[in-house]
Order: sequence, then C-alpha cells, then structure tokens
Amino acid sequence: MASILTTAPELHAALATGAYPDGGSVRVLDVRWRLDRPDGLPDYRNGHIPGAQYVDLDHDLAAHGDPTDGRHPIPPIETLQAAARRWGVDAGDTVVVYDDLKNMSSARAWWLLRHAGVDDVRLLDGSLRAWTDAGFDLEDGDAETPAPGSVSLSYGALPVLELDAVGGFADEDLLLDARAGERYRGEVEPIDPRAGHVPGAVSAPTTENVGADGRFRSPDELRSRFRMLGAEDGVSVGVYCGSGVTAAHQAVALTLAGYEPRVFPGSWSQWSNHPELPVAAGPDPR
Repeated sequence: MASILTTAPELHAALATGAYPDGGSVRVLDVRWRLDRPDGLPDYRNGHIPGAQYVDLDHDLAAHGDPTDGRHPIPPIETLQAAARRWGVDAGDTVVVYDDLKNMSSARAWWLLRHAGVDDVRLLDGSLRAWTDAGFDLEDGDAETPAPGSVSLSYGALPVLELDAVGGFADEDLLLDARAGERYRGEVEPIDPRAGHVPGAVSAPTTENVGADGRFRSPDELRSRFRMLGAEDGVSVGVYCGSGVTAAHQAVALTLAGYEPRVFPGSWSQWSNHPELPVAAGPDPR
C-alpha cells in the first residue's frame, strides 16, 4: 500500500522534482472547508501551496439530494471523475491533499479518491500549518489551470457501510462515532434533526487522533487507543460522523493503526433523518 501521510519537506522536494521517489507525478489539492464556513475559496486565494488546485468539498466531493440521503452523500462517479480530471489527475499520479483544520476536511478527499480507485493519495501531515512552519512559501490568487487529466475512476476500492446495515453492524461488531462527545451524548445538535447516536455506537472523537500540532499520533498510539475502544482482533470496525467528512479522518487513523475500516457515508445526518430508526442518548452506547 502507498504511503498515507507525507511531510512538508517531502512534499516540497516532490514539487521541486515533479514526482515522489516512491510514487508518481505529484498533484496537490487544497480542501479547505468548515461546517460553519464551507466556502474555503477565499482562504485558498489568500494563500495556498504553489500549484495546489482548490477543491469545493460541497460540490466536488458530495452529491445533493433528499435529506434522507444525508448532507454529503457520495457523488456520482461521473462528478468525481470530471473533477479529478479538472484538477489534472492522471493514472499513476501521487495526489496530496491538505486543509487548515488538522486534515479534518481533506481526509474526505483522501477517502473518496481511494474508494474511487486512486491508489496513491497522501495527506500532508500537520496540514497547511506544517508547510508554513517549515518556512515554505505560499502563492495567492488562483493556481495555473493544469492540462486536463485522464484518470478513470470507479467506486468499490474501500468497504462501505450502507444505512440498512448500520444497526446490525453496531450489534455484532464495533461502530465508532467520530463526532464530539457532546453531540454523541445528545447534549447539543447544531444541524441535524435529532440528537444522540446510533444505538450501540461507541464515542471516539476523531480530534483525539492528532496532537496539538495537527499531526497524526503514531500507529502504536492509535492502535492502543482503538483497542481500548473495543477494536480487538477479529472485530470489524465501522465509523460515522455528522455527514461523512470527519468519519474519513477517523478512517485515516484506523488505517494507520492497521485496521480496514468501513465508513458509513450518510452518517448521523442520514440516520437522524429516518424517524423510524432508533436513537440513543447519554454517555453509554445503549
């Protein structure tokens, strides 16, 4: 398997030569997005890694349909393929993704592109801060438009949890809730129709997978954390969040720790929009 993370010096060197020594030609994607400020384009234009193409998470990495599908359903493969080609991605390229939020949003691009068959996708460990802390320059405005890419995409490379399988999965295996603890417990719900969590799910805020500097904890530290949460040998692990964005961040951490996680793309925004489905609240799974 290709590397999951890259450091700022590694990326800087790859941009200087045009490729990674253990990968292909490098393409950099800026995936800045926040729940309360989804349009990251102004921040991108104020300063981004040279050559990075801006990715609109809400439109490039998600579909828009009925609320019962969730807030960020997986987009049609044609939508993602057209976007990837617009970013200049060819087969065999190494795609590096980053944001300014400890990779909480760029992980969505990592997971979705991997699921669509892009073999080598890496997150800039420490996000944009790692780049600037290393003393590397930013460029402002819009990056030069690359020549159209030719990559062909097809979903199915990573395991996925669909809505009708989530309840049974939580009964038989380990389902992790990547949201903040107060949302899991049902104390607050800022955007979705019901508060609480999927019955049987275990609280595992994905913010605990990184240090204060935004870098992922070591594989051993992550493995220890997930084992304490119930990820023992022989147990399948699934993960959800609010709408399938930070669940991808948890999936990165689980992959670093040696697991093969299943992401529930619709996440809480889909589950809570189905009034026939049960909801649990409080600190316990049930």
